Amino acid sequence: MHDDQDIELPPGTDTSVPATARVYDALLGGTTNLAVDRAAADVFAQHIPQARECAKLNRSALIRGVEYLVRTAGIDQILDIGCGLPSAQNTHQVAAGLNPAAKVAYVDHDPMVVAHAEMMLADAQGAMVFEADLLDPDYILSRTELRAFLDFDRPVALLLVGMIMQISDEQRPNDIIAALMGALPTGSHLLLSSWPDTGEAAQAALSAACIETLGNGWMRPVPVLESHFLGMEMVAPGLDYIPRWFPEEPDRPVRAVEDLEPYERTQMAGIARKV
Repeated sequence: MHDDQDIELPPGTDTSVPATARVYDALLGGTTNLAVDRAAADVFAQHIPQARECAKLNRSALIRGVEYLVRTAGIDQILDIGCGLPSAQNTHQVAAGLNPAAKVAYVDHDPMVVAHAEMMLADAQGAMVFEADLLDPDYILSRTELRAFLDFDRPVALLLVGMIMQISDEQRPNDIIAALMGALPTGSHLLLSSWPDTGEAAQAALSAACIETLGNGWMRPVPVLESHFLGMEMVAPGLDYIPRWFPEEPDRPVRAVEDLEPYERTQMAGIARKV
C-alpha cells in the first residue's frame, strides 16, 4: 500500500472523488492512485470478483490491437484517445517495438494523466500528449500540435479502448466516432473495445460497479456495439469477446463462447478499416 502523499497531483484536482484513469490504474495494480480510487476498485471487486482480470483483459486487447495495426496493417500513426495513466506496455512502446518510426498521439481529459504522460514522454521521439475530451472531437482535430505531429494525408489508427461505454446514448457516441473517422483518410483503422449486454449477470455487475463509482459505464446490445464501426470493413474475426479475439491469427482455434468464464464475456473488441 502506498501513501497518497507520494502522488503528484495537478493543482485543483478533486481528491474526494475517484477518477476513471486512477481507478483503472488501481485495478491493474499500479501505484498512481489515491485511497478514494482504491476504494472504488474495491467496489468493482464486490460487484464482480474478477474486476482486476477484466482490467487486464482490456489491456490485452489494446496490446493485441496495436500489434495488428502496426505489424500486419502497416499503420505507423496512432491517435489514442482516453489513453489513461502510464502502465506496462503503453501504446507507443508496443508500436515502437515493431516500427521505431511509429508515431503515437495520446489524448486524455484528465490533467493528472496528461501531466504523468508528459513526464514519461519527455525523451520519447515518437509520442506526444495533449489534454482534450472525446466529447469534443472537433477540438481534438483542430489542435495544431496534432496536425503537425500526424500526417492526416496518410492512414491513421484511431484507438477508443475502454472509452465508448463511458459515453451515454444522449451524448451520441456514433456521431463522435463519425466526426473523428471522417477526418481520417482511406486506409485508416478504428480499434474499439466496449461492454456488451447479452443478458448476463457479470456484464450487469461490471456496469453497475462503474456507474456506482464513476457515474458512467453503460453496456449495450451487440448490434449497437457493431454500429460503432459505422459500416466500415471489419478485420477478422470481427467484434468478439477479448479472450477469443486475435486479429493477427484469424484462423486460430478459440474457446467456444459457452466455455468462457462469465467475466470473460464482459468485454468485446474489434478493428475496422475505412475503405
